[in-house]
Amino acid sequence: MAKVIVVTSGKGGVGKTTSTAALGAALAQLGQSVVVVDFDVGLRNLDLVMGAERRVVFDLINVVQGDAKLAQALIRDKRLENLSLLPASQTRDKDALTAEGVARVVAELREKFDWVLCDSPAGIETGATLAMRHADAAVVVTNPEVSSVRDSDRIIGLLDAKTLRAEKGERMEKHLLLTRYDAARPARGEMLKTEDVLEILSIPLLGIIPESEEVLRSSNVGTPVTLGSPASAAARAYMDAAKRLAGETVAMTVWADRKGLIGKWFGRKVA
Repeated sequence: MAKVIVVTSGKGGVGKTTSTAALGAALAQLGQSVVVVDFDVGLRNLDLVMGAERRVVFDLINVVQGDAKLAQALIRDKRLENLSLLPASQTRDKDALTAEGVARVVAELREKFDWVLCDSPAGIETGATLAMRHADAAVVVTNPEVSSVRDSDRIIGLLDAKTLRAEKGERMEKHLLLTRYDAARPARGEMLKTEDVLEILSIPLLGIIPESEEVLRSSNVGTPVTLGSPASAAARAYMDAAKRLAGETVAMTVWADRKGLIGKWFGRKVA
């Protein structure tokens, strides 16, 4: 039975889709069977990051509405046979998603994989609430900027109010993924410090992803950074985060491409 993870954010442009792809690929590299699901109906970027845009025939909406079987819509990754993609539709809008259809698809995915990673659209509209509704846990992707952190705080409120777990009175497991981190900028007052973000959001830290050209380069060629540039700082950070998500104890470190390892540890609220 799979663990369903929603990868979410309040603000767009924080690296949510690239993080979904990187974490999914990393978990698959660790030997887990993984499917990444694109809930961003109408935009559909996850297939681009995964390098599968020309292989899309059926999509999430087709399966939700019963026009195609799940097996017809799933795209198996060419590099990792235990990694699959369920793409979103680019020609429909989010109103085409139905609560009943999403529940059925998620239940079917639970039976086929170890991990189901749902790439949520940013914000609080229907697509986002449906993406998080059946989740067992959430990865909240945030940049160390005031507006991003504020919007993430609102998303945390939705996770605690509008999920099935919330309705049952159960705790939603939440993790913070801090992206586009530049170690020099907080010292200059240009970004929030990691400790400040943790203080505001009060959820465990899953990982710190450094600002890296390799993330953009890998995305542009349709390869998750953990596959396209595995020795890069960002790839190592994503791999550490995936291991923590899978329950391993991994020291929290900040990686950098040019200077090697920056020796800073975070002793509290680490997932």
